[in-house]
Amino acid sequence: MKIIDRYIIRKFLITFFFSLTLILTVCVIWDITEKLDDFLEKQAPVKAIIFEYYFNFIPYFANLLAPLFVFIAVIFFTARMANNTEIIAILNSGVSFRRLLYPYMLVSTLLAGIAFYFSGWVIPHANKVRLEFENRYIKNKYVYRSRNIHRQISPGEFVYFDNFNNIEQVGFRFSLERIKDGKLTYKLMADAVRWDSIQHKWHVMNYHIREIRGMDEVLVSGSSFDTTLALTPADFTQRINNIETMDNVELSHFIRQEELRGAENTEFYLVEKYRRTAVPFATFILTVIGVSVAGRKIRGGFGLQIVFGLVLSFAYIFFMQVSYTFATGGGLSPLLAVWIPNILFAGIAFVLLRYAPH
Repeated sequence: MKIIDRYIIRKFLITFFFSLTLILTVCVIWDITEKLDDFLEKQAPVKAIIFEYYFNFIPYFANLLAPLFVFIAVIFFTARMANNTEIIAILNSGVSFRRLLYPYMLVSTLLAGIAFYFSGWVIPHANKVRLEFENRYIKNKYVYRSRNIHRQISPGEFVYFDNFNNIEQVGFRFSLERIKDGKLTYKLMADAVRWDSIQHKWHVMNYHIREIRGMDEVLVSGSSFDTTLALTPADFTQRINNIETMDNVELSHFIRQEELRGAENTEFYLVEKYRRTAVPFATFILTVIGVSVAGRKIRGGFGLQIVFGLVLSFAYIFFMQVSYTFATGGGLSPLLAVWIPNILFAGIAFVLLRYAPH
């Protein structure tokens, strides 16, 4: 590693952490002003606000914003180097532009690795504490509003609810079907089922059972009985953002379970899973774009380069949000949707790299 490599690495890290710290400070101040009334109304303890909420709020947003602030940091300090003719001096000394990228990519690899590890394992566990605080002191009690609920709770076992009240833990117009070798072998229909939180069983009310045994059928009716199912009220109280509390292993297992059950909104879960890899990878692409844009000295100073970099960063966010929307509501593959911004900006990076100063 040469002196110039250490020089660029130092500038990269200092600019990145300074800019990220600055924006996080603004975010915290803004968030405090937005939520102060909730804190006071629900009498949230100061200790909980600091250690349960903001100590976990800061890492979450730092990891979320890190790739974009890598880009902004690269644009800013590289443009200053170019404006001071440092880049020209480096290239005239015989260093190629691709060799100049070496310290940039070294830092990007470090930051992308940290972002990948944090998003997959550290941040989800921090989010458990943060979201628990939000549910207790900020958000209203969650109400499950879906109707005509169909779930496969285990292989060959299907349940149906007309609707489910997660506050009272009661489901209405309930049915349970068991299918073996493509044939119906058992069907339970009931007016309602209620969760017994003490015995951890379902209390079935006003039921009719039809059981098929070969050529014979058995019909049973009654007022009530208790049973167990591979289903609990917790399956109806999941907020979409609760997937943020699952590490990569837990999230993959959860997605498999939800797909088996035929649950709705699995696209949201898949987008979150693929996003945890795609966003850290964007660090490399945005770094190449940043160096290619800012590495050339232009008339009028480096203000235009910074503006161009900000426009590109907002364009990246825009394409990312649009593609996510198509994945969750437009039928686009979640994997493709998450990687479309990276694919598009990788093409931009390739073109800019070809026309970068050499």
